[in-house]
Amino acid sequence: MLDRQVIQALRINGRAGFREIGGVLGVSDQTVARRYRRLREHAGVRVVASPNAIALGYEMWMIRLRTAPDAAATIAAALARRSDTGWVSLTSGGTEIACNVRLPATADRDALLLGKLPRTPRLVSVSAHCMIHHFAGGAVGPDARDPVLRPEQVAALTLPPAGDRPAVLVDADQPLVDALARDGRRGYADLSAVTGWPESTVRRRLAELVATGALFFDVEVDADVLGYRARALLWLSVAPARLAAVGAALAAHEEVVFAAATTGPTNVLATVVCHDMPDLYRYLTERIGPLDGVERVETAPMVRHVKQVGAV
Repeated sequence: MLDRQVIQALRINGRAGFREIGGVLGVSDQTVARRYRRLREHAGVRVVASPNAIALGYEMWMIRLRTAPDAAATIAAALARRSDTGWVSLTSGGTEIACNVRLPATADRDALLLGKLPRTPRLVSVSAHCMIHHFAGGAVGPDARDPVLRPEQVAALTLPPAGDRPAVLVDADQPLVDALARDGRRGYADLSAVTGWPESTVRRRLAELVATGALFFDVEVDADVLGYRARALLWLSVAPARLAAVGAALAAHEEVVFAAATTGPTNVLATVVCHDMPDLYRYLTERIGPLDGVERVETAPMVRHVKQVGAV
């Protein structure tokens, strides 16, 4: 129970101190630190920072690549090394790769989406789907899984809303952003060494980036360790008049860790995690099936995460 509370606390405020988390949970800071170290070692827990594509006005694309079975891992690894990919997963028995890509408004879309894809005859097909509205997960906020904290505990950890200042990332921020993409809880002294800035400047700039929403923090975790062994991408065809309602319903499902409206032959993408395949079946038949407006669902089981949200 305490491990799940620590994970949810980090999802809400990735840089909250152990003393702050301990005070909210009613345990000592040493206990929180010990649990955090254990979670890092045994559950792959890692807090990472990512540019907030929504606040920064970036385009978000979902790329589907179908490959020959013996090429998928190599192509996925190449995509994972790109700084503009948010997560990369092998799906559908290992013959398909799904990844999302962040593109600044000034970027050359064609060059980044197509020109930089691995050039190999083992790549069978590519399709790109622009995410036009986010319902759940990522920069929208923590997902609804494992709601083990009470509302007052969530409120105590939640950062105040961003002010009216615009979210901006400049070139000088890149070393800081890169470092936090590897470890979002990296100390200020280390960040000072990476950026060449005084610690006071690092503190001030990081606070500005978080307060304006330019950066947000997320948590990577090995879902298998927490008992979620069935993970899948759902590509839904939804009647346009029902898009908002279906998106709101998905955002309220604890199985859903990400959901967005997209362009393409299907118009809603959702990432779901369930305990096992029978649990996934019940979710599809009992929660997705009855949603008014859902006309078709394609389910692509996720074989392995090559990249979650942090840099590799």
